[in-house]
Amino acid sequence: MSIANLSPVLLMGMPNAGELMITLLIIVVLFGGKKIPELAKGLGKGIREFNEAKDGIKNEIENGAKDKDKIQAPNTNTPPSSL
Repeated sequence: MSIANLSPVLLMGMPNAGELMITLLIIVVLFGGKKIPELAKGLGKGIREFNEAKDGIKNEIENGAKDKDKIQAPNTNTPPSSL
């Protein structure tokens, strides 16, 4: 989807190039050039840990659903008992 196809209402919240440059300048002034790589490294590590936790929870849910299906599935190997 190109930007030309988006409605003007959606584009109102998007920053333009001037706003991005001002934001980057403020970040450099506040944190300094040496702190920015450390902040980026910490942000990347946090995102990685979040994704690992998300994948772990997803796997637990899938395994729980598989276990539930195994428990609820009827056993077709044994003959029916006659009473």
